[in-house]
Amino acid sequence: MPDSPAFTALLFGLRDCLVDVSKPSNFPQPTPGALHTLDWLKQQRVPCAWLDELSDADAEHIASSLPDWIKAQHHTPAPWPAPDACWQALMKLKTRTLDGCVLVSGEPRLLQSGLNAGLWTIGIATCSSLCGVDNQQWQALSPQEQERKRGKATLQLFALGVHSVIDHLESLGDCLADIAQRRLKGEKP
Repeated sequence: MPDSPAFTALLFGLRDCLVDVSKPSNFPQPTPGALHTLDWLKQQRVPCAWLDELSDADAEHIASSLPDWIKAQHHTPAPWPAPDACWQALMKLKTRTLDGCVLVSGEPRLLQSGLNAGLWTIGIATCSSLCGVDNQQWQALSPQEQERKRGKATLQLFALGVHSVIDHLESLGDCLADIAQRRLKGEKP
């Protein structure tokens, strides 16, 4: 992944962003590229947290496939799209400024929460609820059907107001480099 100017913190949606929960399983699996992305961010010393609206037991079970160092935020006084969950996660990470904070998710309500909190937002099109298929179903689709679903989800994410859209976490490095360039030009979320 390319080097880019420092980011203050990255927040992620837990379900279907970092962990694939589309198939019933006793062992939730990270989404393609999730562990590599988290490892890269740890090497860059970028604090990270995941967010979700789950009970303690469900959250711990789903997050069990992720590294222990990534912080969790799944209790909030106000439901999404209120910005509280994002702000609380950033406080837990001891973030001193919103400048350079990014939220990555395929969940429209969480993305709206990030927008309401004043964060840069990156929508994930192919694993979002907007696409309507899990990773295994996605692979079985024809290229034309994949493009149709990706296009529809991408348009919906941009209509929501997200700053960038990627297909999967494997594309996050390039997307962050683009946001870094936008930040250097003085653009704000």
